[in-house]
Parts: sequence; structure tokens; C-alpha cells
Amino acid sequence: MSSQRKYVIRIAAVATSLAAFLICTDLALTALTRDQISRQLSDLSKVALRRSEAAIDYAGAMLTQMAERGVMDCSAGALQKLRLQVYQGSAVKDIRAVDRDGSVICSAYSETLEFDNGWAKRDDMLESADRMLRLFRVEQFTGAALGVLRDVNAQQSLAAILRIDANQLDIMPIRLRAQSDVTLALLDGQPIAGYQPNGAQSELSDTISFTSVSDRYPLRAIIHVNPSALSTRQGGAYLPTMVAAGVLGILFGLLLASYLSRPLDPVTELDRGLSAHEFKPYLQPTFNLKTGDIVGSEILARWEKADGRTVPPMSFIPLAESSGRIEKLTWQILSLALRELQPELKRDKRFKLSVNITPRQLLSDGFVDRMRQVVAAATVSTRQVVLEVTEREELADLNKATAVVKELSEFGFRVALDDVGIGHSGLSAIQRLGARIIKIDKFFVDAITRDQSAVVVVQMLVALAGELDMGVVAEGIEHQEQVDALIACGVEEGQGYLVSPPLPMGRFKDFLELRRACSGEAPKASPELAA
Repeated sequence: MSSQRKYVIRIAAVATSLAAFLICTDLALTALTRDQISRQLSDLSKVALRRSEAAIDYAGAMLTQMAERGVMDCSAGALQKLRLQVYQGSAVKDIRAVDRDGSVICSAYSETLEFDNGWAKRDDMLESADRMLRLFRVEQFTGAALGVLRDVNAQQSLAAILRIDANQLDIMPIRLRAQSDVTLALLDGQPIAGYQPNGAQSELSDTISFTSVSDRYPLRAIIHVNPSALSTRQGGAYLPTMVAAGVLGILFGLLLASYLSRPLDPVTELDRGLSAHEFKPYLQPTFNLKTGDIVGSEILARWEKADGRTVPPMSFIPLAESSGRIEKLTWQILSLALRELQPELKRDKRFKLSVNITPRQLLSDGFVDRMRQVVAAATVSTRQVVLEVTEREELADLNKATAVVKELSEFGFRVALDDVGIGHSGLSAIQRLGARIIKIDKFFVDAITRDQSAVVVVQMLVALAGELDMGVVAEGIEHQEQVDALIACGVEEGQGYLVSPPLPMGRFKDFLELRRACSGEAPKASPELAA
């Protein structure tokens, strides 16, 4: 067969394969696009619910603190102090003392009683999952408010009046805003707050609903969307989807050829990499937002293969977690990082090194002893090691986790809770777990300069951390404007590409030396290191 004929056959085969791929993906990707939109809306309803839960968590923490002091003093001086406490909060509008009959004894802002249009009976209030709080709708002339009640004793209760800001529910994508609304309601159907851009609620009919129900409070968030909006959105994305399908078809062939040259079992390849110690610690610095000083770093795993390729974490971390290899991988990179950074840790006793720990690893037998052995082998102080408990999976046993965190704290380790606000754990569980640091997820940092509701959430997290004597670190900082907004909210530390991406060990040491030489400057990117 001539070379020219082989070339023609190859071109024909590629054209035929590409045509077949486009025909198949035309239907598959169209359905996938609609499914992705549905999942996005379902996730957005969870975001609206988490934001509302954060407000209730804050109010619950405030009421618990007051209840521990005993019966509320209704003297003028005590009410003045209470008004100051309410004023400093971001969501609580009033605190009231209530007797068992439901009558208001006194109020921090007695003027707000004039706006009440009725008061729920105790039997009509809905209990939280832990039965510590009761939620109810407060009818006011200015609209509905949310009441949160906590008993002090058999005679008196405390009630916080919350106004859930509509901006907290402003979460819809621009293309769907005109034909959607977001509602927050109690489980008995009573609406508490809502967001209807451009009066959308009055125009909606035959809507599709996406609902998220809280597992801690009698609360749910509902998104209503006009089905035609989904179709319009899907139609607008058709051409880019088909273009992407063509590109994916070509990439698929290239990836298939690459895949065929790889071992058949990816878990076997993972084990080979672990045996060859190909997983290396990369470090992303944590910095003081005001001064730019480097105060620590987070250990992140990268797979440096023998052929020179560096594999990003999303290409192997899920497999390592599902196959049970994540524990071995974590011990490897932690031991190497501690050994390599031991001079730095001894030089600066305030420098903190943090590492991600899965909930399953935290609860594994002998975890605390193994952690102590690894740190002792590197001859570093346990007070310089921070264990970030990730929320990609839920803590299976909160009681055991609390005991493990307490034991770790007794040995000097610090425990941080990662992805706060979007993960599995509720804010009310933070105090019980005993974590000492909250890490604000990049989701809120990305939105903090353009979305007032993100500012409100960050302020609530900072306020709650202050109540619990916890530190706060913001992740994913990329712009100076985000630094300024975070400082205004009370956040003191952060990490992100503004200062540096994750760096291999050698370049990270060079980075530290360069920062020391330039100490006193505001945080800024280092192009020669970030490249």
C-alpha cells in the first residue's frame, strides 16, 4: 500500500471517528448540560441554606453565652450593655427575655416591639435537631423576621430576633435572575425571607423547584426557576458545547493513546509511585494580611514522575482517598516536609506548618501516637504543626473526633477546620470539635469584592471565631482588593497566588530568603518564583 493511500485512509478514519463522536456527544452533552445546570441550582440552594444556618449559629452562640450567665437582668444598665452587644453583631436585631407563657419580659430594643404583629406560641415553635434552640416566624409590620429561642431555666427563655438579609439569598447566575426566586422557609411552610430580582416571583408559573433541607434546623431553602429559562440557557450554550465536543474528540484520541501506554491498573501505578517516593511536598505560604510577613505554610502533594511530568493533585488525590492510600501518602510528604524544613522551624518558633488530614485518618487507630512519632523524629515542636481536617467526607463519629482533637491539643498540636461554610460540618459543631482555626473557603474570597452577601458571611465567620477564641485564615487570595476586604472584615491571615503558588521545597526555601531580604514590604507576587 502506498504512503499516499495510507495517508488518505488515516484522514478518512479520523474524519469518520470525529463525525461519530460529534453525533453521539450532541445528545449526550446536551443532556449533560441540563443536568449540570440542575446540579448547580441544587448546590446554590445549599449555599443559601448554609448562609442562613451561619446566621442562626451566630445567634445560638450568643444566646448560649448569655444563658450560661443565668437569668437575663432587665435593669437599664444591663439592657444598655446588651444593646451594645446586639449593635456589634451583623444579623441579630434584638434580644428579648421571654417567660414560659410566651410574654416578652424585656427587650434590648423595646422599640422593636411596636413592629411586632403577633408572637408565636411555644407549642408552635420548631425545635432544632439538638433541641437546644426553637425557631419561629416573627410577624412584623416591616416584614417577616426569624426568631431563635433558647431556654435559660424552667421560668425564662431568651429570644434573638434575626433579619435574614435578602442579599444573603442573592445567589442566582445572571442569566437566570430574571426568571427565578429564592425563598427561605421553616419546615411548617412559613416563609422567613426571600429574594426576587426584578419582581420575578409575581411572574413565575409552573416552576421547577430545587430544595435543600437543613439537618440541624427546621429550615429549608427553595429555588424556583422557570423551565423556559433552562431551555434558553441550554440553547445559548449549544454552539460552544459542540465546539468543545470537537476539541474533546481530538483530546480523547490523544488521551486514549496515552492511556494505552500506561499500566492497566491505576491503583498499581499509585502504589508504584508511593514505593518510589515520587510524591513530593509543595508548600504554599500563609501570610499576615496587614504586614505581609510569612507566618507559615500549607503542605500540598504533587506527583513528580520519573519521566519528569508533575501530576496535579486532582488527578490522584480522589483515587488515593477511595483506595485507602491517602494515609500513606500523607505520612510520606509530612515526614519529608518536616525533615527538610526543620532548620526553618527551629529558627522561627512562630512558623506554622499545616497538613491536610482526612476525617477517616483522624479517626484511625493510633493516629495521635503516629503523629507524635513523625514530629519527634524530625525534632520539631508539636506547637508548630497544624492539622487541617478536610470536609470532603463527613466525620463518621463526632464524639471520637472530639476526643482525638482534645488529645492532640494536649500534646500541643493545633487543629484547623478546612472549607468552612461549604463542607459537611455545621458551624455549631465547631465548638464541640475543639478546632482552633477556621479556614474560609475560596468560594467566599472570590466573591468578597463583588457580592455583599459574601461579606456578610465572612463577617459572621469572623464574629463566631471571635466568640470561640479561634483564628481565621482565608484561602485562595489572588488580588490586593480581596486582602483589603478581608482586613475590613477582621481576617488576619491568608494564603493564595497573590503572594505565591504552591512551590517545590527548594524554590520555597529561596522564596523565604527573598521575603526576608524584602521584609517590611506589603504582600505581592514574586514573578521569578511563581513562574
